[in-house]
Amino acid sequence: MLELIKKYNYISFGVVFIVLPALLFSLGDTPSRTLLKETTSLITILSFSLILGQFFLSRTNKLTTKIHKYKSVISLHKAIGYVVIGVFFLHPFLIVLPRYFEVGPKPLESLIKMITTFESLGVILGLIAWSLMLIIGITAYFRQKLNISYKSWRVIHGLLSAVFIVVATWHSVDLGRHTGTAMSLYFIIVAFMGLALLLKLYIFTNKKKESK
Repeated sequence: MLELIKKYNYISFGVVFIVLPALLFSLGDTPSRTLLKETTSLITILSFSLILGQFFLSRTNKLTTKIHKYKSVISLHKAIGYVVIGVFFLHPFLIVLPRYFEVGPKPLESLIKMITTFESLGVILGLIAWSLMLIIGITAYFRQKLNISYKSWRVIHGLLSAVFIVVATWHSVDLGRHTGTAMSLYFIIVAFMGLALLLKLYIFTNKKKESK
């Protein structure tokens, strides 16, 4: 029975964070472009939805950690985290990649112009989110080499992740080509739920411990 529950738990995760955003992507009314552009857009959207799913694959989600072994949950959390960080590290370059196959500005010129357009709030948010993502990834990978306790690192990791999600969600809703009403609502609702779990863990749980 427990194995069946575990199976459906993972299936539910896949449906919510992979199938649903892919469905919203396919049903969107955004004019279609080249296969390369649409593929990179889909990869970006799925990667971001999986980042949101990270909140539900950690100790913030008591239900998941009760059903599955904590070690296996964290292993999956790390695996997904490093993959999506790799995707978003390349995100600015993937945006201009199609320029190699088009007439017009060169990819490098487009990249420089894009990341220096500070008049756009969406671009600024994107740069902040990209920087936070790198900090989160680096501090997670080199956690054991940092001269801080695991508890302190966990708090820092949670705070950085919370700020990142807020900024990245705002960026995606503001600039995302495929973030129409339905996709935007999906991102905002899931982000809000993830942040609520984080607040519950770090604020309300600590208050309960202090009151005892």
